[in-house]
Amino acid sequence: MGPNGETVGIVPTDQALKLAQEADLDLVEIAPMGKPPVCKLMDYGKFKYENAQKAREARRNQTNVIIKEMKLRPKIDQHDYETKKGHVVRFLKAGDKVKITIMFRGREQHRPELGFRLLQKLAEDVAELGFVESSPKQDGRNMIMVLGPNKKKAEAKAEVKAAKDELAAERAADKAAEHAERVAHQPATPDQKKPKRANEALDPDIDL
Repeated sequence: MGPNGETVGIVPTDQALKLAQEADLDLVEIAPMGKPPVCKLMDYGKFKYENAQKAREARRNQTNVIIKEMKLRPKIDQHDYETKKGHVVRFLKAGDKVKITIMFRGREQHRPELGFRLLQKLAEDVAELGFVESSPKQDGRNMIMVLGPNKKKAEAKAEVKAAKDELAAERAADKAAEHAERVAHQPATPDQKKPKRANEALDPDIDL
């Protein structure tokens, strides 16, 4: 194959090497299992560089899925529940999954419905931000449920950045308005109060 993907045809190896040398290119085997093997004339250094750039760009755009964990007790009081729910909301807004673990102790292990109802309540309270990715299931002394975010990580990051930029712009505008108001209310100096006469700057020795 030629450098632009065109078919050259079946040629002896030495002739293929000569063609590569004349074109100042490399002869690269791209299908060694073919019969006959397929080679291509190309700039191998440029090929490796472009592949490295593509791989770097792919890693940059790759979204890393992070799973946060929140642990609750089946008989948690309302204040603690609201605090824990606030953390779950923050995680989901950031585009992270959340693993909710209900920990049973002693006689609580015989009341799994308490944990199930609590998980259902939490899922309903955060339904606008996340969905139940893994339904509640018993795991030894614990009951586990996984919530997935409704928005992807990249979308969540973009929204957080936009919110920060908007807040920074509002603060800058408020600061500029405060400065303008201070300047407007600043008392005038004596020089500013006293108007100058038209001939005040003239030499007094000159007769008009």
